[in-house]
Amino acid sequence: MYLSFSDLRGKLKRPDAEIEGEVEGDASAQADGALGETTRSSPAGRTVRTASARVSSVVIALGIVSMFTDISSEATSAILPLYITGVIGLSTVAYGFIDGLYQGVSAVVRIAAGYAADRGDSPKWVAMFGYGISAIARVGLLFASGFAALTAVVVVDRLGKGARTAPRDALISASSEPENLGRSFGVHRMLDTVGAAIGPLLAFIVLLLIPDGYTTVFVISLAFAVLGVIVLGLFVPNRHPRAEGAGRDNAPAPFRWRHLANPQLRRVLVVAGLFGLLTVGDGFIFLVLQSRSAFAAEWFPLLYVGTNVAFLALAVPLGRLSDRVGTARVFVIGHLALLATYILAAIPVAGWGVTIACLGLLGAFYAATDGVLAALASRATPAESRASGIAAAQTVVALTRLIASTGFGLLWFLVGRVEAVVLVAILLAVAIPIAAWVLFGRGAARPGEPTAHSDAQTREQTREQIDDEAPERTL
Repeated sequence: MYLSFSDLRGKLKRPDAEIEGEVEGDASAQADGALGETTRSSPAGRTVRTASARVSSVVIALGIVSMFTDISSEATSAILPLYITGVIGLSTVAYGFIDGLYQGVSAVVRIAAGYAADRGDSPKWVAMFGYGISAIARVGLLFASGFAALTAVVVVDRLGKGARTAPRDALISASSEPENLGRSFGVHRMLDTVGAAIGPLLAFIVLLLIPDGYTTVFVISLAFAVLGVIVLGLFVPNRHPRAEGAGRDNAPAPFRWRHLANPQLRRVLVVAGLFGLLTVGDGFIFLVLQSRSAFAAEWFPLLYVGTNVAFLALAVPLGRLSDRVGTARVFVIGHLALLATYILAAIPVAGWGVTIACLGLLGAFYAATDGVLAALASRATPAESRASGIAAAQTVVALTRLIASTGFGLLWFLVGRVEAVVLVAILLAVAIPIAAWVLFGRGAARPGEPTAHSDAQTREQTREQIDDEAPERTL
């Protein structure tokens, strides 16, 4: 697999139409290679495009933006459970509420951001707005010291996340071939997870050297958030998925809300919502593990590092696997790893072995579901509505995880931590076969294959263009 920036400078200077129209030898192969393609001439004189394993430089640039942003956000989230319950002294109910906002408040703007990206056909600038809002929120962390102030900062930060995620994923989809879509998301999530591993590690080092260095962590978080915005502005070219998908000779297809009523997308949304209701925030799992293992508070951020290292190791392999066996299959199987995590967290066995196993399983769960869900939603929507389709799936996940975190915090308070984990594990064990039936049952399309409405439409348009352009044959 090639991960290259070699074509990025040229893309920033040259119009997309020129790159698409170029068919001159190696120059054409290099331009198309950035989009995961090579070109060759057919006997009839037409240019034929074949998919390659190369990942677009746009995907790599967006991965670096996400890496810096995740260093910022994960350094903060790694210490947030202890900061809220230990330093400020709030209850688990209060933490559950704040964590629920952290997981789900982004749903308020996800659909709007996806619609804005599709309507304006400029997803980069919508994503830039989201990254900028999150960077501003980091300033608030330096001054927040109570429940209300922390809640406000978390809300602003997560609104920024909601505004940027779907447009960013639409940029990834627009810069990738359908055959390599899962791999592209896997590579992006791999780079994203490098940041997610570095962030908690930085927090750990700071707290190890400065036991009360929470403010220092917040300053470092702000610096990396600003770096992410700078890289996005300077090194990520804007794409116009709607115009590019329509072709140079046709008017761009308009966005329509009915595109989100696609039966395959509805199945994805139902399953994403069902699983989201049963996905407990990592902070709760780590608090359960800490209560059994009794390790010092400064070691707490290393739990996030362990999960993210596992995610990092598995993101690309599972992305490639989803391209081969189907994104829906990998998505469902990933929740078996989450179920195993709950079971290990609930059993009355302490020790680093159980802790490490939980971290590895959590990493496998995220690697099999995070980017895979975006790829699954992308394949279920046409190009002109892709950002909105991805946003719809992410909105469902965000809202249901808000409910899950808030409800689990209350459940912990009422029945105890172990009993709460056991109950959620039982419900997830019931939900997995139901989700499999929804995706694979009678009347469902073959999941995860590039045969959804968007790809079928693209192939049909390509056939029509080839037929129109081909010379007339004498019968």
